[in-house]
Amino acid sequence: MDFLNAFIALSNFVLIPAISYGSQLALGALGVTLIYGILRFSNFAHGDTMAFGAMSTILFTWLFQSWGISFGVLPTALLALPFGIACTIGLLLATDRVVYRFYRAQKVKPVILVIVAMGIMFIYNGLVRFIVGPGDQRFFDGARFIIKARDFKAATGLSEGLSFKTTQGITIVTAIIVVAALFWFLNRTRTGKSMRAYSDNEDLALLSGINPERVVLYTWMIVAGLATIAGVLYGLDKGFKPFTYFQLLLPIFASAIVGGLGNPLGAIAGGFVIAFSEVGITYAWKKVATYVLPESMAPDSLLQLLSTDYKFAVSFVILLIVLLFRPTGIFQGKAV
Repeated sequence: MDFLNAFIALSNFVLIPAISYGSQLALGALGVTLIYGILRFSNFAHGDTMAFGAMSTILFTWLFQSWGISFGVLPTALLALPFGIACTIGLLLATDRVVYRFYRAQKVKPVILVIVAMGIMFIYNGLVRFIVGPGDQRFFDGARFIIKARDFKAATGLSEGLSFKTTQGITIVTAIIVVAALFWFLNRTRTGKSMRAYSDNEDLALLSGINPERVVLYTWMIVAGLATIAGVLYGLDKGFKPFTYFQLLLPIFASAIVGGLGNPLGAIAGGFVIAFSEVGITYAWKKVATYVLPESMAPDSLLQLLSTDYKFAVSFVILLIVLLFRPTGIFQGKAV
């Protein structure tokens, strides 16, 4: 019985949160790795692209709520999500036409595009804060829990109750659907195959008649969708605050690099590596240890390696280790 209680406590505070957070990081890292693999630069504006997508979705969510439109037990934001994606697509395509296309035509070095992306990042960040404000914005509605701790205790008789939030369930299911759709698109459709060919060998792809501007167009559209979905899922789960997405850029890039920059499968694996590392290292293991250890060995301390205030430091350390010892990442992506 104590082992069951330990597993439920572990599920509540480590397994379910890490899987949910890992899904959000994986979707964000997929956008970063597509840009790097196809357009050949590190898009430091990706975190604020997620913020813009989430903000656009929030505005439409508030509009629908004012009209009395809801999605039952599910968040109204899911109905507003396609509109948020459309706004983000418009923003990224406009940015590409006004800014990035000029530098591509000049065939500048990737480091120049990185500097440009950093400038775009500050513009996006200012735009989001100007429109919606710098503070926390709440837009979640619908049922809060799929499984409530009290109901679980009553049904099982265990002293630990399993709590499974609606936002966590939506995040996991949505991530599975989006990843499956993306891999089907890249591997089964003609456009997806042309994008992969362009990523593998740009010169050979051009000789094969692939239109580079069309590849760029579809890349930005897919990235806009991934960024908006990741931003909305993160906002639903943890609340929306523009500056948070700027901070989220570090674990997202760490996920992409750990898995293998430019490798979509690596981005997914890296997202879960970073998520489980952050959650596991900042979790206080005292409760789980108390259940599984004999009473005489029960710990007095919290058994917490780092405070949750330093969770981003975990991403930074893992990123440094990977860059030092395996710069191509787990799945042999492109070297940074």
